[in-house]
Amino acid sequence: MDRRIKYRHLEAFIAIARVGRLNRAADQLNLTQPTISKTLKDLEDILGVTLLMRDRAGVALTPEGQVFFQFAEQSIAALQIGLQNITNLSSDAGSTLLIGALPSVAAQILPRAVENFLHVAPDTVIQIDEGSHAELTGRLRAGNLDLLVGRMGSLETMEGLSFTQLYNEKIVAVVAPDNPLCDATKLAQITDSLVIYPPKDSAIRPLLARAMIASGLPIFKNRIETVSGSFGRAMVLGPQRAVWFISHGVVADDLGQGRLAKVQIDLGTTQGPVGIMARSEEMAGSHVHLFRQALLEASISLRSSQM
Repeated sequence: MDRRIKYRHLEAFIAIARVGRLNRAADQLNLTQPTISKTLKDLEDILGVTLLMRDRAGVALTPEGQVFFQFAEQSIAALQIGLQNITNLSSDAGSTLLIGALPSVAAQILPRAVENFLHVAPDTVIQIDEGSHAELTGRLRAGNLDLLVGRMGSLETMEGLSFTQLYNEKIVAVVAPDNPLCDATKLAQITDSLVIYPPKDSAIRPLLARAMIASGLPIFKNRIETVSGSFGRAMVLGPQRAVWFISHGVVADDLGQGRLAKVQIDLGTTQGPVGIMARSEEMAGSHVHLFRQALLEASISLRSSQM
């Protein structure tokens, strides 16, 4: 951008274009007509084009002016929102940020993001609610959550929501470290075992079902459906010796510390995007914007640590 373009140039040009007359625009901005006329001419000289055609009836945008007007107006609006959000940071001290979290993010990226966020907004109360994909997307659409973080669901569950991808993640099958099924390489080898399987309203269920179909297998008959992390760990490590299918992020720390072991079945086809969901029509407030930035920074840090 040409550094000679100043806020006063954009403000004068937008005002003139909106009202269609130099004298009315000058009155709105508390300027004299010669001053606003000179400001417009300076802008046109900087850009090297004519933005407005002048005649006795007023002014009209040239084709170049029509293009520039759209982006100049957006720039001013964005700057005004930014200034307002700076004010809101202090006035919203002590406010509550409502974050929905799907299981795949609660153990890894979310703690990092919260730590990043509290460095810049220490007086904000963060409420984190876990639940199923269907439940949390419904609450987000209804305005009962500010953001939702987790796996992207099917198209019908994403209606009215925007999605910003943070990283990709796949499903893993995990067992107790001393379980002989650690060495299993095919889904058919665990069909007789008790399986902890994602429920129907979870984001990962269709991905795992697709992997089962690709292997020519029906859904496991001996299964318990849940995405509860505490229940899954208890069933894997207890006398039931269950096999647990879950997003890698839920059990990443357990695998890293050796508390759980990954079954050697290739589930690469279950890889899917994890990211930030928000109401698509809504302009984010200051704290929501800062938390989004904290999530983006946390995802970069997480990817770097896994390299």
